[in-house]
Amino acid sequence: MKLTLYIISIASAVFVSAAPVKRDVDASLVPEFGLAAGLNPTGTGDCDGITNAAGQVIKIPCACPPDRTFFLQSLNGNVNAEKVVNNPSIPVTFPTDDSKASQLARMQTAIVTLQNLNGPGKGCPAASTTFLAQQAAIQDGTAAPAPAHAPEPASAPAPAPAPAPAPAPAPAAAPAPASTPAAGGVDVSLVPDFGHAAGLNPTGTGDCDGITNAAGQVVKSLNANVAAGHAVNNPTVQLSFPTDDSNASKAARITAALITLQNLNGPGVGCPAASTTFSAQLKAVQG
Repeated sequence: MKLTLYIISIASAVFVSAAPVKRDVDASLVPEFGLAAGLNPTGTGDCDGITNAAGQVIKIPCACPPDRTFFLQSLNGNVNAEKVVNNPSIPVTFPTDDSKASQLARMQTAIVTLQNLNGPGKGCPAASTTFLAQQAAIQDGTAAPAPAHAPEPASAPAPAPAPAPAPAPAPAAAPAPASTPAAGGVDVSLVPDFGHAAGLNPTGTGDCDGITNAAGQVVKSLNANVAAGHAVNNPTVQLSFPTDDSNASKAARITAALITLQNLNGPGVGCPAASTTFSAQLKAVQG
């Protein structure tokens, strides 16, 4: 009997050790919300969010941003599954190196985790955090070192010389002269496809399966944003729309489309990234 129990225990140990080990992500690499929840509640469910460039406070659900521990648990689950568990069509990655592409991938994973905390497209808006501003800063090279990269204070001065790249967005606004004529604007063929149609399976309560804004509206807003060098409805978020065929330029164009989509009607007031395949397209061009 003892021998039998001994054999069973050994077999159990072998079985357990054969199971794949999944580890939590390094929390220091997860971007900070940049905002606390429950600020100045109005009594109707909304609280103070970020302040826009005009000095106006954006109203957000009082429950947003979520509890940090809960958010990290959701993010760990998504990273281990390599997709958003609550919205499996959205793939995610969480590379740990300090490259620009990896920082953008981590930021995008944080954004889609936030937006799908409680189900497909059900979570907190990106506007309840400074994620989009952080994403834009990484994209244009003006981001300060992330908390995890505190050992790199030397790179903090580097963004100071980043006014040198600032002229680069200015030439990117060179297509803006073309946008001054009525027919001007970005090359529509370079604008990423939504990957969803509008008005799919309406429920009768205002929500559908796909994006609820026409492509024409997004392209019109994108033209204005590119000409301005930032999201017109959220001026602190910079963007660019380079036209060459490099992966970096493709990623910049998708990011510009994503920012435009999420700020169509005001700071953080638009459509979530989950209403398109933009996140998957961004991941594909970032390798």
